[in-house]
Amino acid sequence: MKRLLLPFLLGSVVLLAPGRVLAQGKPSLNTAPPGTVPPRPAPAPVTTDTANVAPTIPVYTPATRPTYTPPAPAAPAEAQPSPYSPSGLELPGREQARKAAEQHAEQYTKLFVYSGIGLGYSSFYGYSNFNFSISPAIGYRVTDRFSIGPGISYAYNHYGQDYSNGPSTSISTSSFGAKVFAQFMVYNNFFIHAEYESTKAQFLAVDQYNQYVGTVTRTVQTPLAGIGYRSQISNRAAADIVVLYNFQDNYNSIYPNPVIRFNFLFNIGH
Repeated sequence: MKRLLLPFLLGSVVLLAPGRVLAQGKPSLNTAPPGTVPPRPAPAPVTTDTANVAPTIPVYTPATRPTYTPPAPAAPAEAQPSPYSPSGLELPGREQARKAAEQHAEQYTKLFVYSGIGLGYSSFYGYSNFNFSISPAIGYRVTDRFSIGPGISYAYNHYGQDYSNGPSTSISTSSFGAKVFAQFMVYNNFFIHAEYESTKAQFLAVDQYNQYVGTVTRTVQTPLAGIGYRSQISNRAAADIVVLYNFQDNYNSIYPNPVIRFNFLFNIGH
């Protein structure tokens, strides 16, 4: 019995094996080939009916103003010591007083240069005399109002005479001298000015008929005095106009009256 059962089981296995193989190789319905993905259909566009939809009304929102934040106050500067304030603290009015003192010291230095230019015209004995002079000097302020100083001078004179029945005469002379001056400020910019000058001067020599015969040289003493006005240009510079009277105005005079001078002043030193 056992010998018949073994061949029967082997034959059943052989018959069933091909059927399983065929069943596995049969294609399935509605399946895509391996490696491909079927595309999805695009969704239909959605249409919105706006005919019966009310329009949207914008809502007004007031603008918000930025909040102003004041800047933080600066920290007070730390007081720094200086030659005028060792503690570094400035009292009210001290700075103004210091600047005024500096301006006064610059305007009223002890030494200054004082240079003048003079013009004059006169006539005597039938001769006309045109005069030009220059007189630089060094001044020293004894006080803010009173000044003195030495200087030098140069004068040029041109003489002319017109003859009705003959040739005219034209003569020029030159003079060199030394002087001292004094000046006192009276009120505001007005001052009194005085000079005394000793000059080695050239003069015309004429005969008894007032005819020119040559020139002579002699020493002349010239006292001058008058008033002036000062125009301040800066703390160190000023311009003066001075009108002087020559108390030695005669045939020996080298400065005919009135003597008008334009002087320039410049402070030097400290």
